[in-house]
Amino acid sequence: MTRFRYSATDATGRVRRGLLDAADAQAARGGIRQKGLLPLTVSPAREWSLAEIAPDLRRNRKLSQSDLSIFTRQMATLLNSGVQVETALAALGAQATPRLAALCQGVRNRVLDGSSFSAALRAEGRGFDRYILTSIEAGERAGRPAAVLNHLADHAEAQQRNRQTVLLALIYPAILIVVSLAVVIGLLVFLLPDIVRVFAARGAELPPLTRVMIGFSDFVSGNLLLLLLGALAFGGAAMLALRDQGLRSRAHRCFWRLALARQVVMVQFTGTLATLTQSGVPLVEAMTSATATVGNDAARQVLGTVTQDVRDGLALSRALERHRGFDPMIITMLASGEASGTLPVMLDRYAQDQALSLQARVKTLIGLVEPMVLLSLGGVVMLMVLAILMPIVNLNSLVT
Repeated sequence: MTRFRYSATDATGRVRRGLLDAADAQAARGGIRQKGLLPLTVSPAREWSLAEIAPDLRRNRKLSQSDLSIFTRQMATLLNSGVQVETALAALGAQATPRLAALCQGVRNRVLDGSSFSAALRAEGRGFDRYILTSIEAGERAGRPAAVLNHLADHAEAQQRNRQTVLLALIYPAILIVVSLAVVIGLLVFLLPDIVRVFAARGAELPPLTRVMIGFSDFVSGNLLLLLLGALAFGGAAMLALRDQGLRSRAHRCFWRLALARQVVMVQFTGTLATLTQSGVPLVEAMTSATATVGNDAARQVLGTVTQDVRDGLALSRALERHRGFDPMIITMLASGEASGTLPVMLDRYAQDQALSLQARVKTLIGLVEPMVLLSLGGVVMLMVLAILMPIVNLNSLVT
Protein backbone atom coordinates (compact mmCIF):
# COMPACT_ATOMS: atom_id res chain seq x y z
CA MET A 1 0.00 0.00 0.00
CA THR A 2 1.11 3.54 -0.78
CA ARG A 3 0.05 6.67 1.03
CA PHE A 4 -1.36 9.30 -1.32
CA ARG A 5 -1.95 12.97 -0.68
CA TYR A 6 -5.06 14.29 -2.40
CA SER A 7 -7.15 17.37 -2.92
CA ALA A 8 -10.81 17.06 -3.90
CA THR A 9 -14.07 19.02 -3.93
CA ASP A 10 -17.22 18.07 -2.06
CA ALA A 11 -20.84 18.58 -3.13
CA THR A 12 -20.73 22.23 -2.09
CA GLY A 13 -17.57 22.93 -4.10
CA ARG A 14 -15.33 23.24 -1.07
CA VAL A 15 -11.79 21.92 -1.50
CA ARG A 16 -10.82 19.07 0.83
CA ARG A 17 -7.30 17.78 1.37
CA GLY A 18 -6.05 14.69 3.11
CA LEU A 19 -4.13 11.40 3.03
CA LEU A 20 -5.32 8.04 1.74
CA ASP A 21 -3.70 4.59 1.60
CA ALA A 22 -4.27 2.69 -1.66
CA ALA A 23 -2.58 0.20 -3.96
CA ASP A 24 -2.08 2.73 -6.76
CA ALA A 25 -3.26 6.14 -7.94
CA GLN A 26 -6.33 4.72 -9.71
CA ALA A 27 -7.44 2.91 -6.55
CA ALA A 28 -6.85 6.09 -4.58
CA ARG A 29 -9.13 8.03 -6.92
CA GLY A 30 -11.78 5.35 -6.53
CA GLY A 31 -11.53 5.61 -2.75
CA ILE A 32 -11.90 9.38 -2.92
CA ARG A 33 -15.03 9.07 -5.06
CA GLN A 34 -16.47 6.57 -2.58
CA LYS A 35 -16.27 9.34 0.01
CA GLY A 36 -18.49 11.49 -2.17
CA LEU A 37 -15.63 13.72 -3.30
CA LEU A 38 -14.43 14.68 -6.77
CA PRO A 39 -10.63 14.20 -6.95
CA LEU A 40 -8.58 17.11 -8.23
CA THR A 41 -5.02 15.93 -7.58
CA VAL A 42 -3.66 12.64 -6.27
CA SER A 43 0.01 12.08 -5.61
CA PRO A 44 2.27 9.93 -3.41
CA ALA A 45 2.81 11.86 -0.20
CA ARG A 46 6.62 11.57 -0.44
CA GLU A 47 6.73 13.14 -3.91
CA TRP A 48 4.52 16.02 -2.88
CA SER A 49 7.04 17.00 -0.26
CA LEU A 50 9.24 18.34 -3.03
CA ALA A 51 6.73 21.05 -3.81
CA GLU A 52 6.09 21.67 -0.13
CA ILE A 53 9.77 22.25 0.61
CA ALA A 54 10.06 24.89 -2.12
CA PRO A 55 6.61 25.76 -3.51
CA ASP A 56 7.95 28.66 -5.54
CA LEU A 57 10.24 26.42 -7.56
CA ARG A 58 7.46 25.09 -9.72
CA ARG A 59 5.59 28.30 -10.35
CA ASN A 60 7.93 31.27 -10.25
CA ARG A 61 11.09 30.39 -12.14
CA LYS A 62 12.07 29.04 -15.51
CA LEU A 63 13.73 25.72 -15.97
CA SER A 64 17.47 25.78 -16.30
CA GLN A 65 18.89 24.94 -19.70
CA SER A 66 20.18 21.65 -18.31
CA ASP A 67 16.76 20.66 -16.91
CA LEU A 68 15.10 21.62 -20.18
CA SER A 69 17.51 19.46 -22.17
CA ILE A 70 16.96 16.52 -19.82
CA PHE A 71 13.17 16.88 -19.89
CA THR A 72 12.80 17.09 -23.67
CA ARG A 73 15.36 14.39 -24.48
CA GLN A 74 14.19 11.82 -21.94
CA MET A 75 10.51 12.42 -22.64
CA ALA A 76 11.19 11.98 -26.37
CA THR A 77 13.08 8.73 -25.72
CA LEU A 78 10.35 7.33 -23.47
CA LEU A 79 7.49 8.30 -25.79
CA ASN A 80 9.35 6.83 -28.78
CA SER A 81 9.58 3.58 -26.81
CA GLY A 82 5.79 3.43 -26.49
CA VAL A 83 5.62 4.54 -22.84
CA GLN A 84 2.48 6.42 -21.81
CA VAL A 85 2.83 10.11 -20.98
CA GLU A 86 1.92 9.74 -17.30
CA THR A 87 4.33 6.82 -16.88
CA ALA A 88 7.13 8.76 -18.59
CA LEU A 89 6.53 11.77 -16.34
CA ALA A 90 6.64 9.57 -13.24
CA ALA A 91 9.89 7.92 -14.37
CA LEU A 92 11.51 11.26 -15.19
CA GLY A 93 10.35 12.87 -11.95
CA ALA A 94 11.78 10.03 -9.87
CA GLN A 95 15.36 10.79 -11.00
CA ALA A 96 15.26 14.52 -11.74
CA THR A 97 16.28 17.58 -9.76
CA PRO A 98 13.75 18.88 -7.18
CA ARG A 99 12.70 21.71 -9.51
CA LEU A 100 12.05 19.39 -12.45
CA ALA A 101 10.61 16.60 -10.29
CA ALA A 102 8.00 18.93 -8.79
CA LEU A 103 7.07 20.14 -12.25
CA CYS A 104 6.76 16.59 -13.61
CA GLN A 105 4.56 15.64 -10.68
CA GLY A 106 2.22 18.58 -11.24
CA VAL A 107 1.97 17.88 -14.99
CA ARG A 108 1.37 14.18 -14.32
CA ASN A 109 -1.47 14.96 -11.92
CA ARG A 110 -3.22 17.05 -14.55
CA VAL A 111 -2.72 14.36 -17.20
CA LEU A 112 -4.24 11.77 -14.86
CA ASP A 113 -7.18 14.13 -14.32
CA GLY A 114 -7.87 14.08 -18.06
CA SER A 115 -5.86 16.98 -19.46
CA SER A 116 -3.73 16.58 -22.55
CA PHE A 117 0.04 16.72 -22.20
CA SER A 118 0.27 20.17 -23.82
CA ALA A 119 -2.62 21.56 -21.74
CA ALA A 120 -1.04 20.22 -18.55
CA LEU A 121 2.29 21.79 -19.47
CA ARG A 122 0.63 25.11 -20.23
CA ALA A 123 -1.18 25.06 -16.86
CA GLU A 124 1.74 23.83 -14.74
CA GLY A 125 4.83 24.53 -16.78
CA ARG A 126 5.63 28.17 -16.28
CA GLY A 127 9.22 27.10 -16.64
CA PHE A 128 8.73 26.57 -20.37
CA ASP A 129 9.05 29.18 -23.08
CA ARG A 130 6.12 29.91 -25.33
CA TYR A 131 7.66 28.28 -28.38
CA ILE A 132 8.13 24.99 -26.47
CA LEU A 133 4.48 24.91 -25.42
CA THR A 134 3.37 25.81 -28.93
CA SER A 135 5.55 23.10 -30.46
CA ILE A 136 4.30 20.36 -28.12
CA GLU A 137 0.69 21.40 -28.70
CA ALA A 138 1.21 21.25 -32.48
CA GLY A 139 2.94 17.88 -32.15
CA GLU A 140 -0.03 16.47 -30.25
CA ARG A 141 -2.44 17.73 -32.88
CA ALA A 142 -0.33 16.07 -35.56
CA GLY A 143 0.11 12.86 -33.53
CA ARG A 144 3.90 13.32 -33.37
CA PRO A 145 4.74 14.49 -29.83
CA ALA A 146 7.90 12.38 -29.65
CA ALA A 147 9.27 13.82 -32.91
CA VAL A 148 8.56 17.36 -31.70
CA LEU A 149 10.30 16.68 -28.40
CA ASN A 150 13.32 15.37 -30.32
CA HIS A 151 13.51 18.67 -32.24
CA LEU A 152 13.18 20.63 -29.01
CA ALA A 153 15.87 18.51 -27.34
CA ASP A 154 18.29 19.16 -30.22
CA HIS A 155 17.56 22.89 -29.96
CA ALA A 156 17.98 23.00 -26.17
CA GLU A 157 21.19 20.95 -26.24
CA ALA A 158 22.69 23.19 -28.93
CA GLN A 159 21.95 26.29 -26.83
CA GLN A 160 23.45 24.64 -23.77
CA ARG A 161 26.63 23.70 -25.67
CA ASN A 162 27.02 27.26 -26.96
CA ARG A 163 26.57 28.72 -23.50
CA GLN A 164 29.02 26.30 -21.93
CA THR A 165 31.59 27.03 -24.65
CA VAL A 166 31.46 30.76 -23.95
CA LEU A 167 31.52 30.35 -20.17
CA LEU A 168 34.46 27.93 -20.25
CA ALA A 169 36.38 30.23 -22.55
CA LEU A 170 35.82 33.18 -20.22
CA ILE A 171 36.77 31.42 -16.99
CA TYR A 172 40.55 31.79 -17.40
CA PRO A 173 40.52 35.50 -18.34
CA ALA A 174 38.11 36.22 -15.48
CA ILE A 175 40.31 34.43 -12.93
CA LEU A 176 43.38 36.18 -14.36
CA ILE A 177 41.76 39.61 -14.03
CA VAL A 178 40.60 39.03 -10.45
CA VAL A 179 43.94 37.65 -9.24
CA SER A 180 45.96 40.31 -11.04
CA LEU A 181 43.86 43.15 -9.65
CA ALA A 182 44.20 41.70 -6.15
CA VAL A 183 48.00 41.50 -6.56
CA VAL A 184 48.25 45.05 -7.93
CA ILE A 185 46.10 46.49 -5.13
CA GLY A 186 48.13 44.56 -2.56
CA LEU A 187 51.38 45.94 -3.96
CA LEU A 188 50.04 49.48 -4.07
CA VAL A 189 48.59 49.43 -0.56
CA PHE A 190 51.12 47.36 1.39
CA LEU A 191 54.48 46.94 -0.41
CA LEU A 192 55.16 50.08 -2.44
CA PRO A 193 54.81 52.65 0.38
CA ASP A 194 57.19 50.80 2.70
CA ILE A 195 59.87 50.31 0.07
CA VAL A 196 59.78 53.88 -1.18
CA ARG A 197 59.73 55.25 2.37
CA VAL A 198 63.11 53.59 2.99
CA PHE A 199 64.56 55.28 -0.09
CA ALA A 200 63.15 58.67 0.87
CA ALA A 201 64.71 58.37 4.36
CA ARG A 202 68.12 57.94 2.69
CA GLY A 203 67.78 61.29 1.01
CA ALA A 204 67.13 59.94 -2.45
CA GLU A 205 64.96 62.11 -4.66
CA LEU A 206 61.98 60.14 -5.86
CA PRO A 207 61.40 60.06 -9.64
CA PRO A 208 58.12 61.46 -11.02
CA LEU A 209 56.74 58.00 -11.79
CA THR A 210 57.37 56.86 -8.22
CA ARG A 211 55.72 59.97 -6.81
CA VAL A 212 52.67 59.37 -9.01
CA MET A 213 52.48 55.76 -7.83
CA ILE A 214 52.84 56.84 -4.19
CA GLY A 215 50.06 59.38 -4.64
CA PHE A 216 47.84 56.75 -6.22
CA SER A 217 48.73 54.30 -3.44
CA ASP A 218 47.84 56.87 -0.77
CA PHE A 219 44.54 57.57 -2.51
CA VAL A 220 43.62 53.87 -2.70
CA SER A 221 44.69 53.23 0.91
CA GLY A 222 42.81 56.21 2.30
CA ASN A 223 39.64 55.72 0.27
CA LEU A 224 39.41 51.94 -0.11
CA LEU A 225 36.01 51.74 1.59
CA LEU A 226 34.66 54.64 -0.45
CA LEU A 227 35.93 53.04 -3.64
CA LEU A 228 34.18 49.75 -2.78
CA LEU A 229 30.96 51.59 -1.97
CA GLY A 230 31.30 53.57 -5.18
CA ALA A 231 31.70 50.36 -7.19
CA LEU A 232 28.58 48.90 -5.55
CA ALA A 233 26.68 52.12 -6.19
CA PHE A 234 27.77 52.14 -9.83
CA GLY A 235 26.63 48.54 -10.22
CA GLY A 236 23.27 49.32 -8.64
CA ALA A 237 22.83 52.39 -10.83
CA ALA A 238 23.65 50.34 -13.91
CA MET A 239 21.04 47.74 -12.96
CA LEU A 240 18.42 50.44 -12.42
CA ALA A 241 19.34 52.03 -15.73
CA LEU A 242 18.84 48.71 -17.52
CA ARG A 243 15.33 48.54 -16.07
CA ASP A 244 14.46 51.94 -17.51
CA GLN A 245 12.54 51.23 -20.68
CA GLY A 246 13.81 54.30 -22.53
CA LEU A 247 17.50 53.65 -21.84
CA ARG A 248 17.05 49.95 -22.53
CA SER A 249 15.40 50.66 -25.88
CA ARG A 250 18.20 53.00 -26.93
CA ALA A 251 20.84 50.47 -25.89
CA HIS A 252 19.06 47.70 -27.81
CA ARG A 253 18.86 49.89 -30.91
CA CYS A 254 22.60 50.49 -30.70
CA PHE A 255 23.27 46.76 -30.35
CA TRP A 256 20.95 45.98 -33.27
CA ARG A 257 23.22 48.06 -35.52
CA LEU A 258 26.15 45.70 -34.77
CA ALA A 259 26.60 42.84 -37.21
CA LEU A 260 27.46 40.38 -34.44
CA ALA A 261 24.31 41.26 -32.47
CA ARG A 262 22.16 40.83 -35.59
CA GLN A 263 23.75 37.45 -36.22
CA VAL A 264 23.00 36.32 -32.66
CA VAL A 265 19.36 37.37 -33.03
CA MET A 266 18.92 35.68 -36.40
CA VAL A 267 20.48 32.43 -35.19
CA GLN A 268 18.03 32.35 -32.30
CA PHE A 269 15.04 33.42 -34.40
CA THR A 270 15.62 31.11 -37.37
CA GLY A 271 16.54 28.17 -35.13
CA THR A 272 13.32 28.52 -33.15
CA LEU A 273 11.29 29.14 -36.29
CA ALA A 274 12.76 26.04 -37.94
CA THR A 275 11.88 23.91 -34.90
CA LEU A 276 8.31 25.20 -34.86
CA THR A 277 7.64 24.86 -38.59
CA GLN A 278 9.17 21.37 -38.67
CA SER A 279 6.77 20.50 -35.85
CA GLY A 280 3.79 21.50 -37.98
CA VAL A 281 3.08 24.92 -36.48
CA PRO A 282 1.63 27.40 -39.03
CA LEU A 283 4.18 29.94 -40.21
CA VAL A 284 2.54 33.08 -38.79
CA GLU A 285 1.96 31.47 -35.40
CA ALA A 286 5.51 30.11 -35.42
CA MET A 287 6.92 33.55 -36.25
CA THR A 288 4.94 35.11 -33.40
CA SER A 289 6.31 32.59 -30.92
CA ALA A 290 9.87 32.79 -32.29
CA THR A 291 9.80 36.60 -32.11
CA ALA A 292 8.76 36.43 -28.46
CA THR A 293 11.93 34.50 -27.62
CA VAL A 294 14.23 37.26 -28.97
CA GLY A 295 15.79 39.30 -26.17
CA ASN A 296 16.60 42.49 -28.13
CA ASP A 297 13.69 44.95 -28.08
CA ALA A 298 14.65 46.62 -31.37
CA ALA A 299 14.99 43.26 -33.11
CA ARG A 300 11.68 42.11 -31.66
CA GLN A 301 9.98 45.21 -33.03
CA VAL A 302 11.42 44.66 -36.51
CA LEU A 303 10.53 40.97 -36.52
CA GLY A 304 7.03 41.85 -35.30
CA THR A 305 6.65 44.05 -38.38
CA VAL A 306 7.92 41.20 -40.56
CA THR A 307 5.38 38.86 -38.95
CA GLN A 308 2.58 41.32 -39.69
CA ASP A 309 3.71 41.53 -43.33
CA VAL A 310 3.60 37.74 -43.60
CA ARG A 311 0.16 37.70 -41.96
CA ASP A 312 -0.97 40.17 -44.62
CA GLY A 313 0.06 37.73 -47.34
CA LEU A 314 3.67 38.68 -48.13
CA ALA A 315 6.27 35.95 -48.49
CA LEU A 316 8.78 35.70 -45.64
CA SER A 317 11.75 36.40 -47.91
CA ARG A 318 10.07 39.52 -49.34
CA ALA A 319 9.08 40.69 -45.86
CA LEU A 320 12.69 40.43 -44.64
CA GLU A 321 13.93 42.15 -47.79
CA ARG A 322 11.90 45.25 -46.93
CA HIS A 323 14.03 45.86 -43.83
CA ARG A 324 17.71 46.75 -43.60
CA GLY A 325 20.25 44.69 -41.72
CA PHE A 326 19.23 41.20 -42.82
CA ASP A 327 21.83 39.01 -44.47
CA PRO A 328 21.19 38.62 -48.23
CA MET A 329 22.04 34.94 -47.76
CA ILE A 330 18.95 34.29 -45.65
CA ILE A 331 16.72 36.11 -48.11
CA THR A 332 18.06 34.00 -50.97
CA MET A 333 17.76 30.73 -49.04
CA LEU A 334 14.23 31.50 -47.86
CA ALA A 335 13.13 32.48 -51.37
CA SER A 336 14.49 29.15 -52.63
CA GLY A 337 12.73 27.27 -49.82
CA GLU A 338 9.44 29.02 -50.51
CA ALA A 339 9.68 28.22 -54.20
CA SER A 340 10.46 24.55 -53.59
CA GLY A 341 8.20 24.05 -50.56
CA THR A 342 11.13 23.31 -48.25
CA LEU A 343 11.04 26.45 -46.10
CA PRO A 344 11.51 24.61 -42.75
CA VAL A 345 14.55 22.78 -44.16
CA MET A 346 16.10 26.03 -45.41
CA LEU A 347 15.46 27.71 -42.06
CA ASP A 348 17.15 24.86 -40.24
CA ARG A 349 20.10 24.83 -42.64
CA TYR A 350 20.60 28.58 -42.33
CA ALA A 351 20.35 28.43 -38.53
CA GLN A 352 22.96 25.67 -38.36
CA ASP A 353 25.36 27.42 -40.75
CA GLN A 354 25.07 30.73 -38.93
CA ALA A 355 25.43 29.02 -35.54
CA LEU A 356 28.76 27.54 -36.66
CA SER A 357 29.87 30.91 -38.03
CA LEU A 358 28.82 32.63 -34.81
CA GLN A 359 30.76 30.12 -32.71
CA ALA A 360 33.89 30.80 -34.76
CA ARG A 361 33.51 34.57 -34.34
CA VAL A 362 32.89 34.29 -30.61
CA LYS A 363 35.91 32.03 -30.17
CA THR A 364 38.04 34.54 -32.06
CA LEU A 365 36.85 37.44 -29.90
CA ILE A 366 37.32 35.46 -26.71
CA GLY A 367 40.77 34.43 -27.91
CA LEU A 368 41.68 38.12 -28.16
CA VAL A 369 40.57 38.79 -24.58
CA GLU A 370 43.35 36.76 -22.97
CA PRO A 371 46.33 38.49 -24.64
CA MET A 372 44.70 41.90 -24.14
CA VAL A 373 44.27 41.20 -20.43
CA LEU A 374 47.85 39.92 -20.15
CA LEU A 375 49.27 42.96 -21.95
CA SER A 376 47.20 45.43 -19.89
CA LEU A 377 48.06 43.91 -16.55
CA GLY A 378 51.65 43.37 -17.62
CA GLY A 379 51.90 47.09 -18.39
CA VAL A 380 50.56 47.98 -14.94
CA VAL A 381 53.01 45.62 -13.23
CA MET A 382 55.85 47.03 -15.32
CA LEU A 383 55.03 50.56 -14.16
CA MET A 384 55.04 49.43 -10.55
CA VAL A 385 58.37 47.65 -10.96
CA LEU A 386 59.85 50.77 -12.55
CA ALA A 387 58.46 52.89 -9.70
CA ILE A 388 60.37 50.67 -7.26
CA LEU A 389 63.57 50.21 -9.27
CA MET A 390 64.13 53.85 -10.23
CA PRO A 391 64.69 54.99 -6.59
CA ILE A 392 67.14 52.11 -6.16
CA VAL A 393 69.13 53.36 -9.16
CA ASN A 394 69.12 56.89 -7.78
CA LEU A 395 70.22 55.64 -4.36
CA ASN A 396 73.17 53.81 -5.90
CA SER A 397 74.20 56.98 -7.71
CA LEU A 398 74.16 58.86 -4.42
CA VAL A 399 76.38 56.26 -2.77
CA THR A 400 78.91 56.37 -5.59
